[in-house]
Amino acid sequence: NLLFHWDDSTLVGSNAYNNTYNEIWGLNINGSEIAIIGSTAGTHFFDVTNPTNSNQIAFIAGAYTGPGVIHRDYHDFDDYLYIVCDEGSSSTLQIVDISNLPNSVNTVYDSNNLFNKAHNIFIDTAKARLYACSVNSPNGFLPLAVYDLSNPISPSLIGTYDAVGHVHDAYVINDTAYLNCGNEGLKVVKFNDIGIPIQLGELNLYTDKGYNHAGWLSGDGISYVMCDETPSMDVKVLDVSDLDDIKVRSTFSSNFYDETLPHNVIVRNQTAYVSYYNDGLQIFDISNPSN
Repeated sequence: NLLFHWDDSTLVGSNAYNNTYNEIWGLNINGSEIAIIGSTAGTHFFDVTNPTNSNQIAFIAGAYTGPGVIHRDYHDFDDYLYIVCDEGSSSTLQIVDISNLPNSVNTVYDSNNLFNKAHNIFIDTAKARLYACSVNSPNGFLPLAVYDLSNPISPSLIGTYDAVGHVHDAYVINDTAYLNCGNEGLKVVKFNDIGIPIQLGELNLYTDKGYNHAGWLSGDGISYVMCDETPSMDVKVLDVSDLDDIKVRSTFSSNFYDETLPHNVIVRNQTAYVSYYNDGLQIFDISNPSN
């Protein structure tokens, strides 16, 4: 049941797709539930602790704004929110102190010294490392760049991965990164203590292969659920217990549209939450990975 809806009609859509909004993130801090949504203007913070009485509590303008914006992405770590945008030469990495939410936020870093554009980010919180996918850095384009967050407000580059032409998204746990590499499939890479990548496994050919877009690891670490952003392609459940021999255990679909198009997935324990272009949110039990 819908409990709250927000839309700002004064914000513009993108020139490319007319999308005003582009990413969502959520966190619990100081006993409050906070929802974060990106727009062509920047980043909006909402207190949704009481869902029916939700309200916008803060806003951070993007370094690059307006109809040229298509993508923003977020991840939080150690009371800071990390913000990237994938458009605009004036874009930056923004780091926002969120420790005082729901009362206020404070931008503590806003710079393009490391990179100006990135498509997605993922933070390995256990190792304090930020993985930035497809970044535009001072040294040129990098399919994947890894940054040390030992000092959360002063990231430093510790490693890169360029064995593929493009990394679209990543799921990382304990230095092991599952990389969704578009038409080049899935790569699994581990970064050692000094940031050198070591490839542990890959899956280049598989059923219903399309544009490898995003994925998420199951709670037991055995199954990896993967979405190919290509019409009519099923979602895949991979067996990743042996990274030398990654297998597709099963595939599934919402079965709502002939050209169903899965986009993103998040797995919690043995439940997969899949967002689709046309089919909305679909929730699947993956406790039996073969069925």
